[in-house]
Amino acid sequence: MARDYDSQLLESVAVRRRRMRDAVLFGAQRARRTADERLGKMFAGIAIAAVLCAGCIGWSFVQATLAKQRAEQEKQRQQQEQLYNPSPSKSADGGEKQ
Repeated sequence: MARDYDSQLLESVAVRRRRMRDAVLFGAQRARRTADERLGKMFAGIAIAAVLCAGCIGWSFVQATLAKQRAEQEKQRQQQEQLYNPSPSKSADGGEKQ
């Protein structure tokens, strides 16, 4: 019997604390605020998703730009090598000119 009383007391204290916490957090109009909170969470989720998408697009753009710059630098390097180290020129039939 003592255990029943103790468990009832602990449960009533827990319920009272939960109600007090809810009253402090949500105020007197708890039912109205839950819909507002859900909408707020939904808009926050959409905003986070939009930021993540924009970040991915930006990262892709930066990677593509850097790859293009590397390709141009490699092309310029090859052109400079050809200018400084000319190879023997070939004729139209594939043989070397003498």
